[in-house]
Amino acid sequence: MAHAATHDHHDAHHGAPSNFFTRWFMSTNHKDIGTLYLIFSLTAFFIGGSFAMVIRAELFKPGMQLVQPYFFNEMTTMHALVMIFGAIMPAFVGLGNWMIPLMIGAPDMALPRMNNLSFWILPFAFVLLLSTLFLPGGAPAGGWTMYPPLSLQSGSLAYAVFAIHLMGISSIMGAINIIATILNMRAPGMDLLKMPVFVWSWLITAFLLIAVMPVLAGAVTMLLTDKYFGTSFFNAAGGGDPVLYQHIFWFFGHPEVYIMILPAFGIISEIVPTFSRKPIFGYKAMVFAIAAIAFLSFIVWAHHMFAVGLPLGAEIFFMYATMLISVPTGIKVFNWVSTMWGGSLTFETPMLFAIAFIILFTIGGFSGLMLALVPADFQYHDTYFVVAHFHYVLVTGAAFAIMAATYYWLPKWTGQMYSEFWGKVHFWCSVIFVNVLFFPQHFLGLAGMPRRIPDYNVAFADFNMISSIGGFLFGASQLIFAGVVIHCAFFSKKKAADRVWEGARGLEWTVPSPAPHHTFELPPVIHDDELAHGHVED
Repeated sequence: MAHAATHDHHDAHHGAPSNFFTRWFMSTNHKDIGTLYLIFSLTAFFIGGSFAMVIRAELFKPGMQLVQPYFFNEMTTMHALVMIFGAIMPAFVGLGNWMIPLMIGAPDMALPRMNNLSFWILPFAFVLLLSTLFLPGGAPAGGWTMYPPLSLQSGSLAYAVFAIHLMGISSIMGAINIIATILNMRAPGMDLLKMPVFVWSWLITAFLLIAVMPVLAGAVTMLLTDKYFGTSFFNAAGGGDPVLYQHIFWFFGHPEVYIMILPAFGIISEIVPTFSRKPIFGYKAMVFAIAAIAFLSFIVWAHHMFAVGLPLGAEIFFMYATMLISVPTGIKVFNWVSTMWGGSLTFETPMLFAIAFIILFTIGGFSGLMLALVPADFQYHDTYFVVAHFHYVLVTGAAFAIMAATYYWLPKWTGQMYSEFWGKVHFWCSVIFVNVLFFPQHFLGLAGMPRRIPDYNVAFADFNMISSIGGFLFGASQLIFAGVVIHCAFFSKKKAADRVWEGARGLEWTVPSPAPHHTFELPPVIHDDELAHGHVED
């Protein structure tokens, strides 16, 4: 705590507060708030995972086994909402909070009090959302997309909408804070094109968040007025159109998909060079590719709607626009592989997750290209093929990247090394069982099994049983992850070096491990020739 000790005055902003309540509930420190986000995210991950276990248990064999069809639909809806807004997004915000100031040499986030507020909105929003399971009429059961007219028939729509509004407010505040921090608080000498790729990925993601969260707010507010205030935005009997909702929702929903994967690209772009012991291949191309993906994400939304009867010209436009996204994404995959090519590779747990990410995310990308083809999409639409596609992107993509980041930076956060043996056990269990879980779903979808159904034809039984077994084992594997993190934080005896990984470059590795409560009270000195190779002065 050498940095903090130099300040003896009583401003609570310097040095860790001695009081538990003050430190964790009123903190304005970016590291503590980052930790809160990550703990919240892990909690939501297990809650959302338990909902998924209900789904897979019901689908273990044909016939109705455990739950009523309506409750099954509540589970599919709540699983998605909790995983997206509770697990994946807060985890990336937590990683951004923790690492962005360290990576750019800033003492803290630009707007620390707003940072505190943006976190504390989330637990309230989640209690509100989960409370719908216990209210008359039950939780929302219209799928995470909440399409009308189905969503208008579910019980606690107002609670769910209010919870989504709160999560959106939290996301927008977090995004404003990240943009303000990156644009105003970089250390002298750190030009935009010298920032780590993770920082770039978050800067671009933050603009996406600010652009699309209000669109979601508008869509769900229109649902609310349709249900409670007699409007007819989406009610055909009153002159409205349910397809209008789909257009508004997916104008949010497609950039949202990239909000959940761009920070993952940034994480992988930090980990791969470290364990290849060479700079990232094509740094500028990587940055421009992220920007291109973000731009294109705004003009492809209707590829989710090929089956609603779009005009042919629109179908062709959205098909080609969607296929175009594969170009910058392909550049990124090519550059990660080129970074590893000829490198001095070692395979610690973060690198294993990064390599699994590259391979399995690419599989998800290929099935996405299949879905982009209009004639084929008529066959795939609303089947388990779509379920398999987006879980390859979001589980082996976003979730694996978050796990990779946790293993990569955990020693810097705690000052102790995690168990490499148990990290690898977690990795191999996860990577095997996630494929047992989701790969068979491609075949179920191609054979015509619809998604979101609690019962199915006996012809689909074998693959569903395999998928459910994979699901239970994948869920159990995540308990190992929780164990590794808890052991590292509280019980590990092995101290971490300041530069935890031999090939690691960047400002975050110049501060002690564990990172002091306050860092960079004087801006670090950055040399151009060193930063060009990802090196900074120790």
